Amino acid sequence: MTVVTEVHETIRTLRREVCLLHEQLTRYQLVVWTAGNVSARVPGHDLLVIKPSGVSYDELTPENMVVCDLDGRVVEGEHAPSSDTEAQAYVYREMPEVGGVVHTHSTYATAWAARGEPVPCVLTMGADEFGGEIPVGPFAIIGDDSIGRGIVETLRGSRSPAVLMRNHGVFTIGATAKAAVKAAVMCEDVARTVHISRQLGEPLRIDQHHVDALFDRYQNVYGQR
Repeated sequence: MTVVTEVHETIRTLRREVCLLHEQLTRYQLVVWTAGNVSARVPGHDLLVIKPSGVSYDELTPENMVVCDLDGRVVEGEHAPSSDTEAQAYVYREMPEVGGVVHTHSTYATAWAARGEPVPCVLTMGADEFGGEIPVGPFAIIGDDSIGRGIVETLRGSRSPAVLMRNHGVFTIGATAKAAVKAAVMCEDVARTVHISRQLGEPLRIDQHHVDALFDRYQNVYGQR
């Protein structure tokens, strides 16, 4: 198999994967209409695969996923890419460990973002998945790499794979696009539960040493190895 053929096969596989992962956003009610997106880095190449702009979820196909370079320019595809492309391209450029990025406006997490308030670590699930509170990133305008700069500024050095961009919504990162989707699902679940807890009284924060132990266990012991 030639290098060119191998790259095209990788892109075909990622187009299918990214297309299918969008079904999880609707399954878990993290998006409405055409909002939100999933993207994936093309391993070994300065490319990403992302949802086309303004196309409804029931019309998504592997073929209409868009391939862009890491400056957000279209390399392959007949559709305009997501308006978040430049922002996500910035994340891929600045954080080489990131293989997938997801954006949602999921209701409860975005409600915290609208208040500019991080979700406190009061649940073992929050400690497991996020290693502490879910942080808030700065307000930024859509359409260029400003949001990407805010994501990187907030998450670089953080254990959290999720950031609540103020007055906007949720962005999550992962080693793969699937991992980033999982983080988006967990972010909304934690944000919802903590919100409900607040209606009953002030939630009890978990001591930091327990947070550290829970995070280590979940990341390094939990599940099949």
